[in-house]
Amino acid sequence: MTPVTVAMAGDTMLGRGVGERLARSPQPGTVLAPEVRDVIAGADLCVLNLECCVSARGEPWPQPGKPFFFRAPPAAADVLAELGVDCVTLANNHALDYGYDALADTLRLLHRAGVRTVGAGPDVAAARAGVMLEAGGLRLAVVGATDHPEDFAAGAGRPGVALAELRRGVPAWLREEVARAAGRADAVLVTPHWGPNMTSAPPHHLRGAAAELRECGATLVAGHSAHVFHGAGERIVHDMGDFVDDYAVDPVLRNDLGLLFLVTFEAAAGGSAGPPGAWRPVRLEALPLLLDYCRTELARGAEWEWVRDRFTRASAALGTRVTAHGDRLVVHWGREETDTADSRDTASDQAE
Repeated sequence: MTPVTVAMAGDTMLGRGVGERLARSPQPGTVLAPEVRDVIAGADLCVLNLECCVSARGEPWPQPGKPFFFRAPPAAADVLAELGVDCVTLANNHALDYGYDALADTLRLLHRAGVRTVGAGPDVAAARAGVMLEAGGLRLAVVGATDHPEDFAAGAGRPGVALAELRRGVPAWLREEVARAAGRADAVLVTPHWGPNMTSAPPHHLRGAAAELRECGATLVAGHSAHVFHGAGERIVHDMGDFVDDYAVDPVLRNDLGLLFLVTFEAAAGGSAGPPGAWRPVRLEALPLLLDYCRTELARGAEWEWVRDRFTRASAALGTRVTAHGDRLVVHWGREETDTADSRDTASDQAE
């Protein structure tokens, strides 16, 4: 069967300055350069973290000390659909920035636009439930969760996000949801919003949580929250960094430089007629990005080299090798994936 590629992106904030631009010009080109849009269009599926609500209603959440509130205009839902986004996780610390009505609008507008959602809902059961995406015979389950904030947590009859306290390990409900997804899907993507902002490496307890999620049945763990990309471990991307925003730039951590990840799955013998798990990820690539104010384009020159060097070092610290091929970075997880990637790279080099 034909391989299936899934594009994955981190924090995507379409409010504030980005929202003002989208209100004036609700077009995909407002937020992404053509080269980035082409990469997403070339993927079979696209999943990202939507770090805002989508609504024209609501009042700022009454949380003392909360500094930022992000709300995108309703047109943002259609822009995401036009960009080719298939699913967003709303399990984060901005889904309820403008209250329950704005969250309800977010769910409704995205559903109407054809964009699936995970990680938030009208009650705790809906917030915790994963969704199934399909492309080219691949059944990909997506599960979302966040470790903050507690007051956004969904409850019985209360809208909110799928909250997972991770300092003492992965909670039972999340282990069960991942295992359930693994039992009915060919692959499981867990996309958690976890850890503190503006850090360059994952905390120890989140490294443990990532490994535990893998043990529960996650094929791939791809996290976000730090606004700075972290390294990749074995089938684990600890933080994908930011994708679109209007944030102030830290000159040292360079949160204006990010990565768009592309994971390729191939069917093992038996294909779609085989049992769940018949598909395996055979390649993970990362495309360096430059986040300009409210618009993202490909990184080039010194910026591309900065991303390459930092991602290579951060991944090496987690025991993972990264090599550059063309304008992309290839992550080598282990022997099976490395052999496959190396053989493809050799063939590509010979063709050139």
